[in-house]
Amino acid sequence: MSHDGIGPRAVLRSVAFLTAGMLTVPALAGCGSSDDHAGKPLAGADVAGADRSDIADGGTLRWAVDTVPDTLNTFQADADTTTARIAEAVLPSMYRTDGRGRAVRNPDYLASAEVVDTEPKQVVVYRLAQQAVWSDGREIGAADFAAQWRALSGKDTAYWTARNAGYDRIEKVERGKNDLEVKVTFSRPYADWKSLFSPLYPKEVMGTPDSFNDGARKKLKVTAGPFTVDTVDTEEDEVVLARNPRWWGRSAKLQKIVLRAVPHDKRVSALSDGTLDLAEIDPEAARRVTVAALPQDGNTPLMGPEADRSAADALRSWAVANGSDEDAADEEISAREKLRKKAEKYARQQKALGGFEVRKSLEPVYTQLALNGAEGPLSDERVRRAVARALDREDIAGAVLKPLGLPAEPVGSHLALSGQAAYADGSGALGKPDAKEARALLSDAGWVPGGPVKEEKEEKEEKKDAKKDEGEEAAGSEADKDESGGSEGDGDGDDGTYIVGEDDGKNDGDGKAPHDSGTGTGRLKQGGTPAGAYAPKGTAAPARADTAPVAKDGKALVLRFVLPSGPGSKTLETVAGRIAKMLERIGIRTDLSKVDNDSYFKDHIASGDFDLALYSWPATAFPATDARPVYSKPVPAADGSLNVEQNWTRVGTDQVDQLFDQAIATLDDSERRELIRKADSRIWAAAGSIPLYQRPQLVAARENLANAGAFGFATPVYEDMGFLKKSAQGPEGSPGAKSGESSSGS
Repeated sequence: MSHDGIGPRAVLRSVAFLTAGMLTVPALAGCGSSDDHAGKPLAGADVAGADRSDIADGGTLRWAVDTVPDTLNTFQADADTTTARIAEAVLPSMYRTDGRGRAVRNPDYLASAEVVDTEPKQVVVYRLAQQAVWSDGREIGAADFAAQWRALSGKDTAYWTARNAGYDRIEKVERGKNDLEVKVTFSRPYADWKSLFSPLYPKEVMGTPDSFNDGARKKLKVTAGPFTVDTVDTEEDEVVLARNPRWWGRSAKLQKIVLRAVPHDKRVSALSDGTLDLAEIDPEAARRVTVAALPQDGNTPLMGPEADRSAADALRSWAVANGSDEDAADEEISAREKLRKKAEKYARQQKALGGFEVRKSLEPVYTQLALNGAEGPLSDERVRRAVARALDREDIAGAVLKPLGLPAEPVGSHLALSGQAAYADGSGALGKPDAKEARALLSDAGWVPGGPVKEEKEEKEEKKDAKKDEGEEAAGSEADKDESGGSEGDGDGDDGTYIVGEDDGKNDGDGKAPHDSGTGTGRLKQGGTPAGAYAPKGTAAPARADTAPVAKDGKALVLRFVLPSGPGSKTLETVAGRIAKMLERIGIRTDLSKVDNDSYFKDHIASGDFDLALYSWPATAFPATDARPVYSKPVPAADGSLNVEQNWTRVGTDQVDQLFDQAIATLDDSERRELIRKADSRIWAAAGSIPLYQRPQLVAARENLANAGAFGFATPVYEDMGFLKKSAQGPEGSPGAKSGESSSGS
């Protein structure tokens, strides 16, 4: 996953829930009826769809992933997206999703599933496919369902589980009328019952705490999918999935899938050197792949060793003739040689990348601006709302998505995305972007444009007093000189206080006062004019007050904006820069702070060490269950700490919690959707997080690879992936047909 949409991945025990849940069962319970609010997905899947008859039998797909997972058990805290991808390919999933994020029954496992009773208790009956068996030949049945329920119910703390939502509402699991029926009785109504038992693990994994905790970390002896887990090789950084000989469904076209851990900044090299066939990439890499696929005009300048030596000799002669010594000439030649080698490497890569194409869609994930409401200025809802009203979300979405040729609409919901049944644009609860209203909210909260900022003067006075006590002369001392070298009494000095009636034209209208670095802590230059007088506390500046830094109690409003560093963070930097400029227009300054990727969530987001931050959340198909811990009101824990679950903005209300609770227990589809939408409106109004844009999904794929790429909402169909037969590639075939084992041997 690229860092332009950096998201919470297994930071806390419960984080793996949203991660794995989104990828393995992104289905919406009860979405059979249409709804005008939902609209259509902004972008569909882009997988180079092909009929199975056009796909060769065999071959190996080498697919880039972020990690070799620490566990193959998606229900453990350290599970990640690769864990979920493996589970999709090798384990039963009762439902898969279509291109609109709707749950569709997976007939390979499930003949039917329905709520058969609601009174006195909710009862769901699963009727399993007759052919469904585990790889050891045993039928999938009630014993597997019951073992998973007991392991995840939360009643036995010996199981190291990351989640039990939904399973804790089950009263019992039992065999139905025959071996193919599983009867599940709930102690309390549970609308999101379709989220359960997906993936389904065999009783050999779920049966005991030891097997659950350790038995499925590096291997799965028993599986039931089109593929099995062949090897997990941490030294080679890869997981090998092999075709399952006991699979009863449509036979997998590929012989193997190799999931190879490759950092995002190394993926272009891996694609070009032939060690990858499929990889999610960032926008910069996508541009390279796109350019490489364009027809070449044949006018590339001739390059070669002889030409390079001639150029080097000519450069040496010129340098010596013009007064440079030979050492200087050699240094210049060495620099040119390094540049030449880089250019040659780039050219070789571009030629190899010509066999790939970029497949693009939008992930079922959105990037948001998070506002930490635990303490500081953002603990005031008026300030949070002011920040939100200052944002032009259309501009931000356009900056990220338009250059990629993707629909650039801002996300209107915290709990669903366009195309999902629960989606509705709830941003109206907050209001449209309006700088004037934003400034009014700040003023109401006591943050005054052009107000006095006294910290620097007070610090200087303290230093003076300290030196006087020591018998030192204060006037004209080094400690009292400003940055320009003058003393405090000079005309260029300044005590950090705005002067009424003074505007020397040096404020260029960009919202920054002279000498302001953009953080809001810069000093407002007095200029030595005698006409001005110090502004009483709370007095607004008469000129350009709409963009002057706001202050309260002698302190400027500066928000610490924390961002991850490292490869893949350029998009977030762009977004943060635009947000900073938008906030500057209403007098709020931002202090951009880049931190190490590995510590971004653990040490900053999860711990609350930020004012503003950018990260992504999956638009889970079961928001009543999955999104509740993200937006629920933090409560005091038994040890006196604050239990925030996954609500890292620390902003929540009792009303939102109540709406989630009602939605979880409401089996009527329409009623549940309305409750979800009401909850979303209340979340917007609280302004703890502001959805910005749906995250782009850019995938480099070998041209002859079919049914794989940017999946969007849809669950991948692993058995249909493969390489096109030469007869299906056209008369000349695809460049990817020369890729060795990935050519499928056709």
